[in-house]
Amino acid sequence: MEATVDEDDGTFTNISLADDTVDGGSAALYTKQENELITMNCDIDGDMENQVEVEEKTRLINQVLELQHTLEDLSARVDAVKEENLKLKSENQVLGQYIENLMSASSVFQTTDTKSKRK
Repeated sequence: MEATVDEDDGTFTNISLADDTVDGGSAALYTKQENELITMNCDIDGDMENQVEVEEKTRLINQVLELQHTLEDLSARVDAVKEENLKLKSENQVLGQYIENLMSASSVFQTTDTKSKRK
């Protein structure tokens, strides 16, 4: 196996020779990029596990964000309902007072004094 160095970028160029073998395998010189690629291929199981973990984390993060938005929406809805409830209570108090005033002003709703009529 021969390798030449490219003067322009400092990378190796592989020249394959059919009879070059080391320990039953072919002898080869690899560039840094090729070594990284080979390492990545060797670690594919680890990368797959990491990728699954990353996907799971991403899914969980998205789910948490969705639940946070839902909680914010529900909280805003609760605040709106509380506000409406306070308005309705206030209106009910005004109406109750109005009805009470009408009843006290009307002779139909006046309480009769049973003691004075019996005498």
